[in-house]
Amino acid sequence: MTSEGSVPHSRRWGAVVSVAAITSLIISLLARSFLPVFSDASRETDYRLIQNRGTIRCGYVSNPPSCIINPNTGQVSGIFVEAFEAAAKNLGLKVEWTEEVGFGSMIEGLRNKRYDAVPCAIWPTAARAREADFTDPLFYSPVGVYVRKGDTRFLNNLSLINSADVKIATIDGEMAAVIARADFPSAERVELPQLSEISTMLLNVKEGKADVTFVELYFAEQFLKNNPGSIENIASNRPLRVFPNTVMLRSDQAALKAMLNTALRELVNLGTVDRLLTKYEPAPGTFYRIERAYRQSEKP
Repeated sequence: MTSEGSVPHSRRWGAVVSVAAITSLIISLLARSFLPVFSDASRETDYRLIQNRGTIRCGYVSNPPSCIINPNTGQVSGIFVEAFEAAAKNLGLKVEWTEEVGFGSMIEGLRNKRYDAVPCAIWPTAARAREADFTDPLFYSPVGVYVRKGDTRFLNNLSLINSADVKIATIDGEMAAVIARADFPSAERVELPQLSEISTMLLNVKEGKADVTFVELYFAEQFLKNNPGSIENIASNRPLRVFPNTVMLRSDQAALKAMLNTALRELVNLGTVDRLLTKYEPAPGTFYRIERAYRQSEKP
């Protein structure tokens, strides 16, 4: 029995359970509402870590003139090195050149978080895009088709390279190997190990160890300074490829990518990139500049 006006114990317990259930439901709905926000924020770990430490850690691969490694001191310089350090300075960040890597191992280092970026004029490809991301380009590099001087076998028909009798000089993980597999799969590849100098591919062509290779105009110009008249580009009027030069990042890092794109675009607009290209290119036209996104109206 209960006195008049009192509430039975079972009813009081039922009310408590109902309130708890409603509260739990409200919390659950609120959590679901904010879940995308929390998830997006948690994915931007690189951006947050870099901002907190004030330093962006970089892997680097020998890729002159964008990334030149001094063999005696290990110090790095070049177009991309100087541009990236300028961009980082404008962002209030320091750059730590953490580790020298090869073209075939640079993605592994990113994936294992040994460094945050590879700012060495990396060319985006579908294969690389499966495991990494890329900033907007700073400039473009045309790729020539180089043979020994006087070799006219492929002059008017590059498809003739795709033969088992033809040897292509390549480096493991470097773009010449990618092009060889994609465009000329029947040809034999004379492949050098990672960290080999790109000039060695041209040397193999000069010495007859290979019939052809595919390199940027810059490397061929440098090679010809020391080996005049030894090789020639049979695709000078129509490059085999034109590649954008970018910074390679880990995938799913939208905030970091946006920040770097803004800082790099600023360098293009300020003329910094053009001055660096002029400083390092051996001849006009070696590199292709970024087209301006505007046009000044003509005066009446």
